Amino acid sequence: MADLQSELTAATEIGELDELAPPTDELTSPTEEAPEPSADDALTRARALLTTDPVADGYCGLPATLRMLPWYDLELGESSVDTDLPRLRDGGVGSLLWTLRLLPGTAHAEHPVTAVLEQLDLAKHVVAEYPEGLRLARSASELCDARAYGRIGVLMGPAPAAAIGDSLATLRALHTLDLRVLTLTGTSWATEAGLTRFGEEVVREMNRLGVLADLTGASERTVRRVLAVTKAPVILTHSGAHALNSHPDNVPDDLLAELGAARGVCLVPCSAERTGPGLGDVADHLDHVRRVAGPQSVGLSGAYDTGAVHPEGLADVSRYPHLIAELAGRGWPESDLAQLTWGNVQRVLRETEFAARAAALRRPPSTARIEGLDD
Repeated sequence: MADLQSELTAATEIGELDELAPPTDELTSPTEEAPEPSADDALTRARALLTTDPVADGYCGLPATLRMLPWYDLELGESSVDTDLPRLRDGGVGSLLWTLRLLPGTAHAEHPVTAVLEQLDLAKHVVAEYPEGLRLARSASELCDARAYGRIGVLMGPAPAAAIGDSLATLRALHTLDLRVLTLTGTSWATEAGLTRFGEEVVREMNRLGVLADLTGASERTVRRVLAVTKAPVILTHSGAHALNSHPDNVPDDLLAELGAARGVCLVPCSAERTGPGLGDVADHLDHVRRVAGPQSVGLSGAYDTGAVHPEGLADVSRYPHLIAELAGRGWPESDLAQLTWGNVQRVLRETEFAARAAALRRPPSTARIEGLDD
């Protein structure tokens, strides 16, 4: 017992207690920071988002490109184009606006009405040739139907305004043949000076029909006058931010703000000439348009199969998930990404259709002629 008491009462030096006690930082586990998500994780999340909100690509030049090929197979994969069905599926693309463009230096450029009619005809044959992959759409609802059946919806347009031949009757005929977007440049009634009286009548008739106005490349005065006249939203099918790249088709901030206030959409292209040499440059333009015009006014256009040089990392339509992953890494919420990829184009199409129904109740088809209004 004495031995036990002596052990209990044995003096311990203060310094010895400190030595016996483990250091405080060894007792408390440091808070571990969550690991940064890997590139593979970000890409997986981007692909998951695109299954519910696929890309509505606002500018695809496939019809004019296919006209130049002696043979192609879009189902197996076609190395001579940027757009085929395997890569569209890999890229999470749900719909395409097929531009009916005029190829410079060809005979068709001198006969725009004929060129657009031939491309409409070819485009419909291509869609019919691949019924398991493509479906022709004339409205937002038909694009949703195509997606519900596992098809990629194809909307015809934009076509150059020269294709209507200064005739509202030709505009109506092209609409009957399923044209849904018209680019308001390159005519005597949409110039650097703005819209003429006939140009304003064209916009009103487009509203009545439900044809979207594309203002890519339009002068500042034309853009402002269209915004004043139109009862439907407008789009820019392949324009970036002029503040980041001075390409003449890119849009200055004041017009981007007006576009956002008018609930229009600027579709930023995957074009090295318009945006920059890398994927990050395209993301910079998307950031800028989203900040200036608002998340409801930004969208995507690949500019694939148009002869454009594409930024590194965005060589073809299969690369869209990488761009979405980049934007998610920059802090874009999923709601904004969903608007970017699918929602904004759908909204503009629906609002254009609503405006057409309202206009059809107010006014009959216009019989105005350019000779009577602009002379």
